[in-house]
Amino acid sequence: MASPAQSTAIRIVRSETLKPKPDPTHLGFGKYFTDHMLLVDYTSEKGWHDARIVPYGPFSLDPSAMVFHYGQTVFEGMKAFRTVDGRILLFRPDRNAARFNISCERLNIPAFDEAFFVEAIRTLVEVEKDWVPGVEGSSLYIRPFVIATEAGLGVRPANSYLFSVILSPSGAYYNGGLAPVHIRVEDEYVRSVRGGTGFAKTAGNYAASLKAQVIAKQDHCDQVLWLDGIEQRYIEEVGSMNVFFKVGDEVITPALNGSILDGITRRSVIDLLKVWGIPVTERKISIDELSEAHRNGKLTEAFGTGTAAVISPVGRLSWKQEDMRIGDGTIGELSHRLYEAITGIQTGKAADSFGWNLQV
Repeated sequence: MASPAQSTAIRIVRSETLKPKPDPTHLGFGKYFTDHMLLVDYTSEKGWHDARIVPYGPFSLDPSAMVFHYGQTVFEGMKAFRTVDGRILLFRPDRNAARFNISCERLNIPAFDEAFFVEAIRTLVEVEKDWVPGVEGSSLYIRPFVIATEAGLGVRPANSYLFSVILSPSGAYYNGGLAPVHIRVEDEYVRSVRGGTGFAKTAGNYAASLKAQVIAKQDHCDQVLWLDGIEQRYIEEVGSMNVFFKVGDEVITPALNGSILDGITRRSVIDLLKVWGIPVTERKISIDELSEAHRNGKLTEAFGTGTAAVISPVGRLSWKQEDMRIGDGTIGELSHRLYEAITGIQTGKAADSFGWNLQV
């Protein structure tokens, strides 16, 4: 499959009118977008070509563009952080590049050169460096995505695509500290099955999850805990995050089985636990086993992991008629240690002994 033309420099067209920067203490998430975006075209004749950074603005697409009708699209989520000494760091961008291609392969979208993926994003962030906020807990959210742009109907892979990266300054995920969330165990709807697209970051996965999320909110819960799509017994993910449970002295996370996203924060947590000498196991774990561990007093912590929240502590699980309260209503000791360790590396406050960061 053709790769971007690496011999061609990224063309930069700077905006003549720059936007006013938002208040860095009231950013929220996904509300503001920077002055520029990255675009790269693909055609079956030329492969990936014409990489360019241009002023942020709308796309012009034919109403029959195949992304609208057959859902050929994948995306990634990344962050850039400003350190206390003013440097800008990207956290494990090589892993995002690799996972992007795994998603593309599943959706039959042409592969993207991974080194070019990282370099193009680094270049865009460098152009927009003044948008990287420096307030505690804030970051520049990075959204790479690709869509099928060929005009025409007919269920088949498209022959043309557009790759884009947009940037959004974002505030702290937790405004009032890391408070544990209330999770509803979903036992009717399923997120994915093995052989499907659950391991890919594709829009359809998230559209399919919305119904259960609405029901969870109606039940006064913050998120959904997904069970497997066959037996509806085995735990898979929480919301759009991977999930971990501390049972006794062991930390357990569902094994990657073809329907679970290979989260980059998930990998980072596993790496840290191994270095710290804390037993961590990737395996199937059923909701029944988790319920029994709770009744026996062995379930002492639970937390989700993902780019947006990093660590999201779980304080309560609702499953059928059972109400499982975990801990004392505050973030657990291990969850807090992991949050501090990962955010410390991301922001340059802690030594990056793993070599995870890339400086812009």
